[in-house]
Amino acid sequence: MTLDRYLLKQFFPVLLSSLALFMMLVSLIDLFVYLVRYLNADAAVKDILRVSLYYMPKSFSYALPVSLLFASAYTLGDLSAKNELTTLLGSGMPFWRLCRSLILLGIAASVFAFFFDDLAVVPALRNKNQLSRELLHTNTENLSNIVLKLNEGRIIYSVDYYNGADQTLNGLTIIELDTAKRIVSIVYAPQAAWTGTFWSLSNPLIYRWKEGFFKPQEYGETETYTEDPQTFVRSSVSTADLRAADVLLLIRDLKRAGLPSASAMADYHHRFSFSAVPFVVIFLSLTMSTRFKQNILLLSLLGSLGTAVIYYVIEMISMMSARVGLLPPFLGAWIPVFVCTAAGVLLLWYSRT
Repeated sequence: MTLDRYLLKQFFPVLLSSLALFMMLVSLIDLFVYLVRYLNADAAVKDILRVSLYYMPKSFSYALPVSLLFASAYTLGDLSAKNELTTLLGSGMPFWRLCRSLILLGIAASVFAFFFDDLAVVPALRNKNQLSRELLHTNTENLSNIVLKLNEGRIIYSVDYYNGADQTLNGLTIIELDTAKRIVSIVYAPQAAWTGTFWSLSNPLIYRWKEGFFKPQEYGETETYTEDPQTFVRSSVSTADLRAADVLLLIRDLKRAGLPSASAMADYHHRFSFSAVPFVVIFLSLTMSTRFKQNILLLSLLGSLGTAVIYYVIEMISMMSARVGLLPPFLGAWIPVFVCTAAGVLLLWYSRT
């Protein structure tokens, strides 16, 4: 326990300092990407700062794995440079026992990362994207022009705008097809309100085939359409703006509509694989600890940044492959974790302990 306290006492100041540094770098990169566009759109400084503030949770999410890798590599490298690591290992202490507290910390950080991303990063990023669209005068109504396919594409909803405040659909058109994908009927209503169990259509008209023509007639049925309102929300936003449970529901919606779901499935698995990165980088740091004898700060920083770049390049390639169907979604999300873990095992096997 004394050794664990000593190790963590050396570890946490480095972790907090590196978190602040890497969060600042990530936030500045995101800000400078859009800064000229914000200024050209005459955005107020306070609103630009609000955008950066909303991005801070995402910056923390990106910075946490790199900071853990740097802090653990630096801490163990510093012990090695001072020959404290050699003394501890020479006393007969197993290397895994020395690093036990860091390994447990990596597991705890992975669990924390998943819930932090799901509960803090997703809503903050949604607010950031919405505010950014408003400042740039682009698509501020991200719940407009919704097209939703259900029942393997046999029911198509077209909505001009969904108002989430009062749960109403404006400019609603519903097209029903038969099994041969031929039009059976078209229902139009200027507005539909959610009653809690079904959509109540306002002044609806239904067009059906009659004597070889589509002819309108009053639509008397009022409880036919019972699609959950959140289905319209999920269909109109990016998976990055949805929590993990909502992404799973979106995948269900896509499958019901007969639409490709590989991209959404890959993003869903990525929520879990990315949360495992803190543990993986802690594991990788163990292989660096005995390799730094001089310039520990510089070498630990370069090693951490280099490892992060390699990881994100592998992740980018594997996720792109999964989204286009070249890899199964599960493999596309988890390959970077498997590759880095295998590399850590190999390097640890040949490391001097």
